[in-house]
Amino acid sequence: MAAELVRGQNHPLTQTRLEIRVSAGRPVVAGATLADDRGTVHGTQRVAHPGAPALPGLEVPRQAASDHRLAVDLDAMPQDVHRITVLLALPVGTGGPTRFGAVAAPFVAVTGLDGAEVASYTITDLDTESAVVALELYRRQNAWKVRAIGQGYADGLAALLADQGLTDAQALAGTIHDAVAQGLARAVAPPPRATDEAQVRAAATAGQASGALPSPAPAPPGRSGGEGPIDYTHPGRQAPPPPPTAQPAEPGRPAVPVAGDATGWSMEERLYNQVWGMFEDLARTAAAYRSAVDFADSRMEQELDHVLSDPRSRIGGQGDAAREAARAKHGALVDRAREALDRDVAQLVSESDVVEPALPAAYARWDNPCWHAYRSPMEIPMAVRLGDLRLPESEAAGLRIPMLVRLPLERGLWIDAGASAADALTDADELRARAAQTAVVHAARLLAAYPAGEFSVHVVDPAGTAAGALAPLVEAGVLASPVAGGAAGVSETLTRLTERVDLVQMAVRAGAADALPPDLDVAEQLLIVHDFPHGFDDRAVTRLRYLADEGPQVGVHLMLVADREDAAEYGPLLDPLWRSLLRLTPVPDDHLADPWVGHAWTYEPPTVPDGSAILRQVLAEVADARRARGL
Repeated sequence: MAAELVRGQNHPLTQTRLEIRVSAGRPVVAGATLADDRGTVHGTQRVAHPGAPALPGLEVPRQAASDHRLAVDLDAMPQDVHRITVLLALPVGTGGPTRFGAVAAPFVAVTGLDGAEVASYTITDLDTESAVVALELYRRQNAWKVRAIGQGYADGLAALLADQGLTDAQALAGTIHDAVAQGLARAVAPPPRATDEAQVRAAATAGQASGALPSPAPAPPGRSGGEGPIDYTHPGRQAPPPPPTAQPAEPGRPAVPVAGDATGWSMEERLYNQVWGMFEDLARTAAAYRSAVDFADSRMEQELDHVLSDPRSRIGGQGDAAREAARAKHGALVDRAREALDRDVAQLVSESDVVEPALPAAYARWDNPCWHAYRSPMEIPMAVRLGDLRLPESEAAGLRIPMLVRLPLERGLWIDAGASAADALTDADELRARAAQTAVVHAARLLAAYPAGEFSVHVVDPAGTAAGALAPLVEAGVLASPVAGGAAGVSETLTRLTERVDLVQMAVRAGAADALPPDLDVAEQLLIVHDFPHGFDDRAVTRLRYLADEGPQVGVHLMLVADREDAAEYGPLLDPLWRSLLRLTPVPDDHLADPWVGHAWTYEPPTVPDGSAILRQVLAEVADARRARGL
């Protein structure tokens, strides 16, 4: 039976290969230190963190996430290690919570490789602390125990590390936060939780004004959960209508999927939450499968080691029989895990088959028939689809999860035109051409999602190398201004947009939105920069970084089409820029991560079917709607 620990309580450990699982509800940084019998950590090489995740007998996650698994092999620990301290910290500079008192109490569990829980601890009574020592595994008289700690640090990770005896704690904390920032830059942002009905209704039915500040995105909605016998909701508020109930086709069989089988005020919101639920389900079922396979591998390795440790069983029929038995057990465990995975993936495929055709245009693939009946919308949707996501475990079944990103965009987009984006393409020119085409497809999607006049697109193409790819936008007449070329065009466009950001920021801070100039375009703005940094001088680069950092809060968004190697001469100066943008690729690439388990997801960019005129047809409808409004 698992022990539920309180602060200061300990519990013996009878296994040497363990997992430490962390569930925090919001992304947190997980790490561990290895100390001697006096509790002193001898140097940064004894700290496992996202920037250096593996040490002998210990491995920690490479990025911040709401769920973590730390692998521990006590037998592989160096002899001078007597204490393994597990630490948690909130990421800095991400716009998220800055103290543990503002988030749900983190839950930490020590389990065997089979998932069986040994001991658990809920870290309560935290307030201003931004870093916490969760628990420690310690060796006493050649036996290992776990102790619940729960010691928080209001001064953050640097103070925690300094308390571990590290003299260069401040520098190490900076290194850890930099590594986390790089990991978060490739993470898919979780959807917001629908906690306040009024906010949900407003998000589902109305767009955010260009000068309004976006609200932070909380943790993802749950897929299930029942109501208790007592209703604690305010009597003056209405609860969201319940989702359609999926009834089993026959007793004992899986439920028949229903499109919109999630909570929400509208079908659009229900579908949005359902898609994110499918994404989370696939992440967790894949994690369970991988954990089961790891356990099977570890168990077989232990049994084979036991056989080989006895000289009498190394030769002859007894040894062969023991090896065969170990391999048979391994195969049975893997087959059982695969059976559970196949069952879950098949259920998700069935759900995808009914959800995909029901998606509205903003969420749908370009081959969805709904685009043939497209008309300029009256309201801004909750999100847009920027591509698809898949895992290796779902590859054979053909399962793809739509990648939905909330509107208005909270961060800019970077279409990576570099050769590292794909191994399949060796022609750099072909890859750059695809990157430009991908940018146009994304821009068309955003234009189609917004009502006429509420989204403006500007393009900077200094060398004019994207003229062919930009043709659909130019010919349809949907750009707010002609494509800017040369260094002068770059400077003029960036100056105009930075001035707009400054004006709106001042108006918002002063609470005087009505004081904005009457000729100011109050629509959301998208700047597409092709072939960066060609045509950019130092002043232009500074303004671009300013737009990437400050623009999204006041309705100015950036889409950068670039090969990072082309800007190598700027060195680390541009690192904050690359990290601030959501990296997308023009070809499939496994560079994105989920916010729960941290899987490497393969991103597939949106494509228009070969020979289809649907993109130009949609852009023509956007242009007609703009002309009808005198734009």
